[in-house]
Amino acid sequence: MAEKRKMSFEEAMENLEKIVQRLEEGEVPLEEALDQYQKGVELSKYCHDTLKHAEKQMTKLMTDEGEKEFALSEEENS
Repeated sequence: MAEKRKMSFEEAMENLEKIVQRLEEGEVPLEEALDQYQKGVELSKYCHDTLKHAEKQMTKLMTDEGEKEFALSEEENS
């Protein structure tokens, strides 16, 4: 089985945007729409996890003590 290369955050976002745009057009057959929706969910999770990981890295870089963490509320991210 061929190994999939890990896509970048930017590639995942671009693919997710294409899926959303296509689904919003409403011209997709049901089976394909379900498949595209599932791929979109997976891409969304990947992007969310990537951002959370980056946030943790930035938190560690921005603290003097290295172990002290802070959290952004969801409202601040909107």
